[in-house]
Amino acid sequence: MADGGTSRFFCNLGAMSAEERSVYGALSRKLFGSIEEKRELGNGYAYRFAAHKVSISEIAEWITFERRCCPLFNLQIEAEPNDGPLWLRITGPAGVKEFIKSETGG
Repeated sequence: MADGGTSRFFCNLGAMSAEERSVYGALSRKLFGSIEEKRELGNGYAYRFAAHKVSISEIAEWITFERRCCPLFNLQIEAEPNDGPLWLRITGPAGVKEFIKSETGG
């Protein structure tokens, strides 16, 4: 496929109300605007945030929305010890990396 195979993946924003989409959008901007490191994985990406910039509860709330609109993702939170960084891993089936990249802005 010319699009790198991303056409078979999509987000269903209709799974959320307008108010939920607004909250989801604000959380997405906060999370992806606070990334301190991005690691490419074999089947997705891992994003590191400073614990003082983004809370575990904000990441968990974002995941709650993301699971509804993009159920194909495997989503994981890791909290490093001693108030260390938080990690969000987004992975999925073969070919999903390009889709993740296009949805998160690179």
